[in-house]
Amino acid sequence: MESPDELWLLEHPPVYTLGIAGRSEHLPRRDRGIVIVKVDRGGQITYHGPGQLVVYTLLDLRRIGIGVRELVRRLETSVVDLLGGYGVEARGSESAPGVYVGEAKVAALGLRVRNGCCYHGLALNVDMDLQPFLDIDPCGYAGLQVTQTRDLGITDDIGAIGENLLASLRARIWK
Repeated sequence: MESPDELWLLEHPPVYTLGIAGRSEHLPRRDRGIVIVKVDRGGQITYHGPGQLVVYTLLDLRRIGIGVRELVRRLETSVVDLLGGYGVEARGSESAPGVYVGEAKVAALGLRVRNGCCYHGLALNVDMDLQPFLDIDPCGYAGLQVTQTRDLGITDDIGAIGENLLASLRARIWK
């Protein structure tokens, strides 16, 4: 039975997610009353909350004709393209997947691929409370700075940024 490829765009209530590579030393250093959920995506710990766009990539990579590394590059490039459209220079990183502006991470990736199908995806910080990131080592990196599009001078609201992000993802994933 075939199902269509889909991109789900949403916001989560405040939650820390601990990926399959997460370890106890990655848990929050203080209790903010934010729930911690173990998930089956790659990566370590991150924070999700209102004002952050989360894109679940429900994709059959075999049908698209790409592998996991190529998908990671296409997801990163989609965000780089999005930010570039707003005049913000960003880059992906092969050593630490995600999208960075300067040394600060603006988008995180966490994927799970099983039987050639991908789920989970990426999270773009738009206009959110960044304080919960201070209690963790985001993505397992001690001292990693995070930023958001609002702090980069992008004034579009989360809905407009979400529509632009989806357009960028569609153009890159199915190129």
